[in-house]
Amino acid sequence: MKELIRFIRPPNSWKTSVSVLTGAMFGLIAYLFVISKADSYLSDSPETCVNCHIMAPQYATWNHSAHREKASCNDCHVPHDNFINKYFFKGKDGFGHASAFVMRNEPQVIKIKEASSDVVQQNCIRCHGGLITDSKLMHKTNKYHYERQGRKCWECHKHTPHGRVNSLSSVHNAKVPIPEFVGEIVPEWLKKAINKK
Repeated sequence: MKELIRFIRPPNSWKTSVSVLTGAMFGLIAYLFVISKADSYLSDSPETCVNCHIMAPQYATWNHSAHREKASCNDCHVPHDNFINKYFFKGKDGFGHASAFVMRNEPQVIKIKEASSDVVQQNCIRCHGGLITDSKLMHKTNKYHYERQGRKCWECHKHTPHGRVNSLSSVHNAKVPIPEFVGEIVPEWLKKAINKK
């Protein structure tokens, strides 16, 4: 163990430089954590999703749906089988979204990826499982299996809960909460104009 510590510890002539660089690195990480509101991503608040402005249409259409009363974004888009899987998936998905946003690589039309698609399907069944036993289809076993098990729920329920969202500009004049960090730099006249709508 002493050998390992001796190997890791920088030479005495480097101690000041390494200490300053380490402090700067931790300071930068802390600053990025605060400025990005990273702690907000641990919550289930739908307003967190509009920290990235490209999610405004999805927020606006969800906010006008019946799901708003019973389900937040995480109720549908994050697995609920166990705590570890939930936060691992949330972190992996969030890191992908944040990376795309920071690198200006976000798509014009947002489409769900296959891993997320499977999670949403499982959550549809988790909440609406009692509705999947439709007696009109059950007597036709092959059709029942295909209709209920072989397809995604949104193949029929296309506009649930997001309505029609085709692009960044598809939901005109929708009221979407301004994230706090953006609110700090938005001029007062613009805030007043937004609140009048």
